[in-house]
Amino acid sequence: MKQIRRTRIVLSAISANLCEQPEIFALINLGLVESLASGSLTPTQAVKRFYHADNCLYVKKVLRQKEANAIMSHGVQLPDLFESLPPEEAQREFYHELETIRSLCLKLFDRRRSPNAATHTIA
Repeated sequence: MKQIRRTRIVLSAISANLCEQPEIFALINLGLVESLASGSLTPTQAVKRFYHADNCLYVKKVLRQKEANAIMSHGVQLPDLFESLPPEEAQREFYHELETIRSLCLKLFDRRRSPNAATHTIA
């Protein structure tokens, strides 16, 4: 029987120059959003695999972009929705949060495409 390997993505282990990292970060997140929306990944699995403390610290200290930091904040909170809200409301809020993450990813892409875009960093 074939065993499924669980992958934990650690951003600091990805070899890319600093200019490419926001785009790679956005691509990973768009894949996570799709996996979460389709139900092939649960919010708890997403936190264990990507929205974990190591990546949150890396985004804050290395990427230093407000959109990336906001994406991590939204991702980390996804499992809490189902613990704190009634099921129907949690589901609505879950899809709203996924759309917020998706929108923030697109902002990261737009900034990369626009050579005159101001760099927004977080402290």
